[in-house]
Parts: sequence; C-alpha cells; structure tokens
Amino acid sequence: MRPFTPSDLGARYATVRRHSLDLAAPLSPEDQCVQPMPDASPTKWHLAHTTWFFETLVLAAHAPGHRPYDARWAPLFNSYYESLGPRHPRPQRGLLTRPSLAEVHAYRAAVDAAMLRFIEGADGDTRSAALPLVELGLQHEQQHQELLLTDIQYTLAQNPLAPALRAGAPPPLPAAEAGWVEHAGGEVEVGHAGAGFAFDNETPRHPVRLAPFAVGRRLVTNGEYQAFVDDGGYRRPALWLSDGWAAVQQHGWTAPLYWRDEGRAFGLHGEHPRRPDEPVLNLSFYEAAAYAEWAGARLPTEFEWEAAAALAAPPAQCFGVAWQWTRSSYDPYPRYRPWAGAVGEYNGKFMVGQIVLRGSSLATPPGHARLTYRNFFPPAARWQFSGLRLARDL
Repeated sequence: MRPFTPSDLGARYATVRRHSLDLAAPLSPEDQCVQPMPDASPTKWHLAHTTWFFETLVLAAHAPGHRPYDARWAPLFNSYYESLGPRHPRPQRGLLTRPSLAEVHAYRAAVDAAMLRFIEGADGDTRSAALPLVELGLQHEQQHQELLLTDIQYTLAQNPLAPALRAGAPPPLPAAEAGWVEHAGGEVEVGHAGAGFAFDNETPRHPVRLAPFAVGRRLVTNGEYQAFVDDGGYRRPALWLSDGWAAVQQHGWTAPLYWRDEGRAFGLHGEHPRRPDEPVLNLSFYEAAAYAEWAGARLPTEFEWEAAAALAAPPAQCFGVAWQWTRSSYDPYPRYRPWAGAVGEYNGKFMVGQIVLRGSSLATPPGHARLTYRNFFPPAARWQFSGLRLARDL
C-alpha cells in the first residue's frame, strides 16, 4: 500500500462514513438487528464492525493514549481476525440486541471524532505508518456498504409484506446490444499496476497467456434466463456441475433467488415487474455455469474478463450493474504475499473453495470499482448482486 497525505483524507473519511449511515437511515431499529441467515449480517453489526476496524487497527495501534470506547465490545465486532482476539460466532450476530442501535451510533461518532483528530494531528512517522491503514479502512467500509444492501435486501425479502428499502420503481439498468467482443489472445499483463489503491489479492501484476476468445457484449438478461427456466433448466441434471445439482435438489431452486410469480421480482424497491431486457441478478455460480452450458457457451476466466474489459472498445455493462461470475477459482497470484500484521488476514486465508467475480454492481459505492478488483464468494452464494457474461473459444 502506498503512503497517503492527510490533505483531503479527513473529508474523504467523513464522506465515506456518512454514506453508511445514509444507507441505513430508512431502516427501523428492528430492521437493523435481524440476521435471517448466517451469511447475512445485521445492519447494526456492519455499522459497528467498520467502526471497530478503525478503532482497533488505527487508533489503538497508532494514536498515543487512545482508550477503547468500550473494551467489552471488541469480541462482538471482530469479524475473523484471529490475531486480534476472540470473536462472537458469526451465525449469532442477530442475537446481539445489546449494545443498542443508539449506542452503536454513539460509538461511531466517538471513533469518528478521534479519527479526524488523528488524521489532522499525527506526526510524520506516525502518519507514514497509519495513513495506509486509514485508506484500507475506508475501502473496507465501502465493501461493507455493499454488503449492508445485499444483506438487508435478503432480510426484507423474508417478510410477506415485501417491504421496500427505497421508494418508487427501481431505476432502469443500462441496456446494451447483444453480440460478441473478440480478443486475439496471446500474452497479456493482469493484476494491479501500482497506481492508486488495490487490495493485496490484486497483486502482483504478472503475465498470462490466453487463447483467442470472445465474451458477450452484454450481460445475460432476465428474458434470456427465463427461456432457460422454461426449457426445464432446473430439471436437467446434465446441465449442472455435480455440486450444483446437489444444491438445486437440497434447496429446491427453480429460478433466481428473488424471482416471484407472475413475472415479478423482489429488490431494494420492493416487489416489482421483472424487466425482460435487464440483466439477470442474484445467481449462484452454479446457476451461471448451468445457463452457460445450456446456451452452448461457457463462463470467462477472470483473466479473459480483465483482458476484454481493458480493450479500447470493451464489452458493455462491465461495471455498475452486476458482479460477474468467472470460471476462476480464488487463488493467489504468482509470488503473492499478504500484507504484514493483522491485515494479512484480510484476503489470503480465504483463497480456497471460492470463485472469483469481476466488475461491480448497482450496489457498489461510487469510486470503489476498478479493472483488477477480485471479488469472491462460495459457488452456492446468490444473495449478492451477481449475474453472468458468456464466453466462448475462437
């Protein structure tokens, strides 16, 4: 991580932190305490955990004389950092009725005030050591802003009243023409090139060799996926990977997660008519791979995706619509080394059993997406804003 100057970091810090509260503002205290499944954390926990991150990794480590806001809370809001002490079990975050939402807001306010004092007043050596962690904390908070939306959408979807987080009809997603974007293949450089922020899993930049390929000019649409459903896609085991077919049978999947009867779907704006020409969302990797098999195509590798998105005339809908499943396992790049210290637990230890997604989604905060970003989830996960783009060999 490169060093940062504090000139505008305080304003950036305040803006990012305020956005989390803005996202949660339409929710009641009851909304913000619910955990409908182990993978979806309560809104209140997201607000507290991102605050714990700054207090623990920046203030406690680098601000002389800092005293914890409430030392009893550390195990409650530590996510997975073994080196930073014990943790409350992830599936039980919804049982944390205390501290209250008001107390979490007070915690955020106190830590924010301490962080702004620190950003403005740290000496040169302290600044060199700590400001990269401040930037990491902001990027981390932006990740949780997207998770806050995906998790609350899953929570509200369990309610028979189909409550909406946002008023009105959902804004239309950008459309694009069908077709293919071809790439000649050959040796290409992939990974972060060194300018600006990147997570450690995006490095080091390295060459890969690609055979000639093509990717879809746009994402697969609701209407196209409906044809897969109508053709018995969820009843034909030959289309599915073995674990995927087991998931279909175990969970009774018959359509994407939030599809409802009579051509409707559930989203952040509540229940609404499904738009056939818009990209299909909330697919698992298994569903994406089965659709690709049915369509006589395949999913791109993450390196094909990056190479195609870097073309002078790239495919449409690469960013801001849906994270796109690739056919790449989440593995370390050649010569990868995790960051030093506790933040070394951020990415590297999850590099097994997960699949890479590329791009960004309608819920990704502005400015958080980039060409080399490697998102990752287990192959059965489908509560994220995840879709697919087809690929084929040339």
